[in-house]
Amino acid sequence: MGKPIEVLGSTVVDDVLLLDTDRSLTGQDGVGFDSSEIAAATPTFPGRLASRMFAADTGISHVFIASNQVVVGRRGGWDTAAAGATSAAVSGFFVFYAD
Repeated sequence: MGKPIEVLGSTVVDDVLLLDTDRSLTGQDGVGFDSSEIAAATPTFPGRLASRMFAADTGISHVFIASNQVVVGRRGGWDTAAAGATSAAVSGFFVFYAD
């Protein structure tokens, strides 16, 4: 149940992963989170999504979500596995029951 979010593209620039999605996750104003505790204390879609990303990878240092873009900072840079896990956390955000 729930439709996956399609990640249309991803780009890594140094310690930052940029994800473009097929739908808006916030209004025009963006929102950022510097820790899992701050994200968990924010009962909004962006707060919940950031919480899942912090849980998916303990190396994540910052999440910023604005409209259909998700910008994620990670200490030590990104490898394929870390970028894939973070992208999967975004893709599965609205999926409540897997097939």
